Amino acid sequence: MAVTPFDSAMMRGLFGDDGIARLFTDSAEVRAMLLVEGALAQAQGELGVIPMESAAFIKRAVMEVQIDPAGLSTETGVNAVVVPALVKAFRAATEAPEHTQYFHWGATSQDIMDTALVLRLKQVMTMFEERLKTIIKVLGTLAETHADLPMAGRTYGQIASPTTFGATVATWGMPLLDHLQRLTELRPRLLRISLFGAAGTASQLEHAPDVRRKMAEALGLTATDTPWHSTREGIAEYAGWLALVTGSLGKMGEDLLLLTQSGIAEVSLGGGGSSSTMPQKSNPVLPSLPVALARQVTALNAALQGAQIHRQQRDGAAWFVEWMNLGQITMATGRALTAAGELSGNITPDPDRMLAHIDDGSGLIYAEALSFELSKSHPRPHAQAEVKALCQQVRTDATPLPDLARAKWPDIPASLFTPQTQLGEAPAQARAFVKAAKAY
Repeated sequence: MAVTPFDSAMMRGLFGDDGIARLFTDSAEVRAMLLVEGALAQAQGELGVIPMESAAFIKRAVMEVQIDPAGLSTETGVNAVVVPALVKAFRAATEAPEHTQYFHWGATSQDIMDTALVLRLKQVMTMFEERLKTIIKVLGTLAETHADLPMAGRTYGQIASPTTFGATVATWGMPLLDHLQRLTELRPRLLRISLFGAAGTASQLEHAPDVRRKMAEALGLTATDTPWHSTREGIAEYAGWLALVTGSLGKMGEDLLLLTQSGIAEVSLGGGGSSSTMPQKSNPVLPSLPVALARQVTALNAALQGAQIHRQQRDGAAWFVEWMNLGQITMATGRALTAAGELSGNITPDPDRMLAHIDDGSGLIYAEALSFELSKSHPRPHAQAEVKALCQQVRTDATPLPDLARAKWPDIPASLFTPQTQLGEAPAQARAFVKAAKAY
């Protein structure tokens, strides 16, 4: 197996996300850094910081030059950052020292690498937003179709009281709406250029605020006058957002694993994975993916939150932690989203199985409703004790709870023991999600 399944040719069909993977290659990073250097030179040329002729040359050259990432390895191993080797390789490849002497003027390596990172994360966030919207739309349709379909609600793995399948779907979809709102709020805090020089003071950057503004406009990012070399809350917030998203998708996957398991089988998901030895198996591979990936993202997020502890003005060790984890956490989230997108379009509830678990012959699903009905004429503790005793009797002699209740209290309405009367706000919750989802 490869170091990570995201890098494995063998595992690509399970864990791969080509759309995200293309942004986390050495070539993509080099290309992004060159774009940043080009925007820097262009801004400095327009402001007279460097000759405009040299700025134009650099701007054109960064679009044309081909630099082999492997050729940067040796110097990066010595310097711990790739930019010195990149600057050297660019100057060698262009053979125009009169112009390239102004390449990387006044910036520091972290300025270029951080800005190149958020330039790529901007594309990631756009893809993630579209994937979330697609999932929300599909779940909205599912919730609308089944807003009133009764099913057993379960707590601690046991049947509790009735709900609807539409309301269950809404519990998967509503958090995704919140994540879209969080993404809108996160963008300006993350997608900022970095241009503050060696110690974050911009001491060797003439017209630094104006250069930052022009660079930001050229790159489609936000300008800031606050250095963030050692204040990494933007990256940490991004990682936290990924953990929230995958956590929600993992909850959906976990619920579907339980709803499809033998003995429940209230939902089908189309085809499943096969076993090497058991012909009858159709393993729920797809819902397992968001669950596993959510757990991985949770662990990686912890490491990235710890990377906020940056010493002084710059800190290589903390920065390295970001490098080791950010690509993986992004890839994991991307694959969780594609898996959830495929899942959401293949969910088929089984109304007969759902009804069978409600009308299982015991009637215990109506115990709470019975206790509150009795509380209308009895003290609440007394009503609870009476119903609890009847529940024990159901388990002992297999007489259904509705029969025992009506024998003891003939005035109890029969309608109390029908799922449609005990759904509470479940249908309304489903429809509230449907209404919100239709905005997308």
